[in-house]
Amino acid sequence: MDLIALIWNTVIIEPMINSLVLIYKLLWNNFGVSILVFTVIIRGVTFPLTLRQVRMTRAMSTLQPKLKEVQQKYAGDKQKVSQETMRIYRENGVNPLGCLGPMVIQMPIWIGLYQAIIQGLPDNPESIVRLSQKLYSWLPMVNEAVPLDSSFLWLDLGRPDTTPIIPVLVGASMWATQKMTMMPSADPRQSQTNQMMLWMMPIMFGVFAMGFPSGLSLYWFASAAIGVALHVKMSGWGSLFPGRNRPEPDSSTQVPGPGSPGGDDSKEAEGNGHDRYDSKEHRGS
Repeated sequence: MDLIALIWNTVIIEPMINSLVLIYKLLWNNFGVSILVFTVIIRGVTFPLTLRQVRMTRAMSTLQPKLKEVQQKYAGDKQKVSQETMRIYRENGVNPLGCLGPMVIQMPIWIGLYQAIIQGLPDNPESIVRLSQKLYSWLPMVNEAVPLDSSFLWLDLGRPDTTPIIPVLVGASMWATQKMTMMPSADPRQSQTNQMMLWMMPIMFGVFAMGFPSGLSLYWFASAAIGVALHVKMSGWGSLFPGRNRPEPDSSTQVPGPGSPGGDDSKEAEGNGHDRYDSKEHRGS
């Protein structure tokens, strides 16, 4: 256990604390801005996973008609339904677990950030001493920043929000994220589970925000807001506002390109054929 704690502190806690304090020192000694910039950095690092999640969600959405046919064809054979479903996923290169990547990565970040905020905003001399032991000695700037100012807007970032504003923002942003990225399912029971998760997760995080430091809640809200913006930019509004989504390209209505049947090359060849015919006819006359 001591080894695990040492690894956790060395790999997660200490880099987070020093990063937050360094950003704090560089950006006007504002810990709220430090958390927001830290959020942007984390979202940038995990962007490949977010992109994969969006692509997998869109791919699974396009496969729903096929999955529904399988559900109807093998309605009495759950094992066959499962086999055919996995076959469809495999043939189309879809991994349902690919949508869970960002969530799996975020869990240690949430836990680490919670501890980093608690330790980074000490409220007694003993805590300040413990904080100084986690600051890098080879980085004088972070040592000069202690103690940190925990005030941001109306918040004390080391304590829970005394108003319902942050919990409501956290719950609403989590709901929007869940709604946009919710994986469609042809199985009625799975759809019911998805609907339950749609409301359970935002309510749970909203309740957490009432008791956790508002700095962590600020990170949750900012991360969810950035996630919504990225999803809209890459894939539209998803299930949140289906009517505002960009239509999928229809191959039947695409304009043929050069070299394709009916394309520019075909028209040019057809035109050359007419020209040659006209030339022969002219010479014959």
